[in-house]
Amino acid sequence: MANRTVKDAKNVHGTNPQYLIEKIIRSRIYDSKYWKEQCFALTAELLVDKAMDIRFVGGVYAGNIKPTPFICLTLKMLQIQPEKDIVVEFIKNEEFKYVRALGAFYLRLTGSSIDCYKYLEPLYNDNRKLRRQNRLGYYELVHMDEFIDELLREERVCDVILPRIQKRHVLEENNELEPKVSALDDDLDEEMPSDEEIETVTASNKKAKISEKETIVISSSSRDNKSGTKNSRSDKRDRSTSRERDYRKDKERDRDHRHNDYEREKRHKYDDYDREKRHKYEDYDREKRHKYEDYDREKRREREQRDRHRRHY
Repeated sequence: MANRTVKDAKNVHGTNPQYLIEKIIRSRIYDSKYWKEQCFALTAELLVDKAMDIRFVGGVYAGNIKPTPFICLTLKMLQIQPEKDIVVEFIKNEEFKYVRALGAFYLRLTGSSIDCYKYLEPLYNDNRKLRRQNRLGYYELVHMDEFIDELLREERVCDVILPRIQKRHVLEENNELEPKVSALDDDLDEEMPSDEEIETVTASNKKAKISEKETIVISSSSRDNKSGTKNSRSDKRDRSTSRERDYRKDKERDRDHRHNDYEREKRHKYDDYDREKRHKYEDYDREKRHKYEDYDREKRREREQRDRHRRHY
């Protein structure tokens, strides 16, 4: 009874709202300690207090698939189905960033294409940092605009398959959505100089080049006059200092080359290590996913055989 959707809930994308989260993850959430202790008998008003206590976003983690509080509260919102005004207030909340992330994630799951673009695209201007827990249980740093971009572009976020939405250019062609206006357009217009400023800058640059050439000619002529009066001792001293300078430059150049080679080898070594580690984790996730898919397939086959046997007798 505690895990059922409310009676007056509407179907979302033609199905029960809780079915938007996969069955395996949903069953793990039902068995988790956070769901039983913190999400029991929650209403839309009490959900706000729980959302304010969130400290990171994420789906499931560890080998035995433990759910995070973020995905637990998402399932609770799908179960009680709060009103759209409450979800919009979650998104407009500027004080608690994880409340905003929770509202944006729920709207992406249940909202239409127009609502997703209308309410989520303004969050591109939010550059606050978020902590996200990956499948291995480690925390990684993302920004709010990156999280929103993943919601609008990726197929899976926080281990949940997102419903498909229409492309933005299709909605713009059908006059259902206004063209996108970037917040950087005004800054670019202010920073672009006018034609008069460009002409004045080029004229001043030309004058500066002419005066620089004149000073170079004058200095070279005075240097030639002085060089004729120098004695042989000063010439030897200049040659020795120039040799020392060249030797010092060659030595510094060799040291820089050795340092660059060392840094390049070190970077390649770490890249290979990260690549190997990433492939290892991807293979592990792929095996776990195949394992759970096979388990679901076997359970479905046994259920169908039971139903067939029951209908036969």
